[in-house]
Amino acid sequence: MANGGPVEHGFPHLETVRAAVTALYKRLSYDTVHAFGTSVAPVDVAFCDQDDLYLGAQRVARELVRHYRLPDARMIVSFREMTHAASVELAAGPEYFIELNDRFRTHRRDIGAALAHEVMHVYLHRLGLAFPGTRDNEILTDTATTYLGAGWLLLDAYREDAASSQKLGYLTPEEFGYVLAKRSLAFGEAPETWFTSAQAYTAYTKGLARARADGQRPPLTAAGWAGRRRYAKDRREARESGAGGAAPGGAYAFSTQGSALRVTFPCPTCHQRIRVPVRGRVRARCALCHTVMDCDT
Repeated sequence: MANGGPVEHGFPHLETVRAAVTALYKRLSYDTVHAFGTSVAPVDVAFCDQDDLYLGAQRVARELVRHYRLPDARMIVSFREMTHAASVELAAGPEYFIELNDRFRTHRRDIGAALAHEVMHVYLHRLGLAFPGTRDNEILTDTATTYLGAGWLLLDAYREDAASSQKLGYLTPEEFGYVLAKRSLAFGEAPETWFTSAQAYTAYTKGLARARADGQRPPLTAAGWAGRRRYAKDRREARESGAGGAAPGGAYAFSTQGSALRVTFPCPTCHQRIRVPVRGRVRARCALCHTVMDCDT
């Protein structure tokens, strides 16, 4: 939790975020991911100063348990002084103990954001899905929270001005915006109307631009002129050398199988690598997330 300190911006964790989206689809399947087609509604996690602190926190926790489909999990919420925003004791269940930073006693509208992250820890724990290392595992948790419909709360908790700042989670605001935009593109949602923070809205628009750019890289037909020209040059060199080659940043890579040239590239939705023959216009379908792509290979 950044509380008055500097807030990191940009996309420094983007590759880990993309790997987390891929891992979600692999572990959950397309059908399970799309069972989360509706995000947590603002009214269901609303928390005002007149609400009882403990009863309100338990109510929001129950709503998140319902959203994540954890019917046999009970969250016991308490508050104490701590460095981080929150923590959860991961055990066999069915009871899980969540501790929230004392700051939330007076910043109650952000309790839902903190609980969304901690309840997701329980969800991933039960799935047996984790990344090695604390940093990458927390990025996985932030990504899963957002992609499965509750992470807009974490982005909305971001506020920054000349005198103060607040941000929850390990992702930057723009990375939260990126994952939320990937979700909105996949599920047809429009989360813009949910934000109470102007800075969160700005971060979302930056993330949306980055997410849309994923669908505008060659060999996809939506790629721009410069990308298509670079792709044609790399394809020609791969044919002449017969040894394949890769574009900077892993956007695509060529390989040969016998005398046939093939190109691999990441799915713009789930980032699973897709491999197709180089033979002009083709339509590819991602086996993981079922996205259908028009390509000019």
